[in-house]
Amino acid sequence: MKKYRPYLDELDLTYTQYIAMLVFWEKGKCSAKELGEKLFLDSGTLTPVLKSLEKKGLVKRERSSLDERLLDVSITEKGKALRERAAEVPGKIAGCIDLDGEEVMSLYHTLYKILSQTPAKDAD
Repeated sequence: MKKYRPYLDELDLTYTQYIAMLVFWEKGKCSAKELGEKLFLDSGTLTPVLKSLEKKGLVKRERSSLDERLLDVSITEKGKALRERAAEVPGKIAGCIDLDGEEVMSLYHTLYKILSQTPAKDAD
């Protein structure tokens, strides 16, 4: 995460805010629960991230019209505009890592295998 800091500082995002925005740039809108599951974050971590992103005008939070217990989060126009500036981040990070393409893909697959085997949060 230290490698990301200088690039994310330029975007006024923390690493956790950045990965949340990656989901919104891809999907546009999702529930807070879906976002937490996708990012492997609990609500205690996710709530302040979403509040901060909303305060910056990057996302909008609102209760679901189908089930008011759920919180829907959608990207704003300002959030969409940030995507272009953030598009450079992965390339800059890749330049900091001394791995070839095959090693990167191997690491990627290994990490996702580990994450898929992580016990559910409620299994504690």
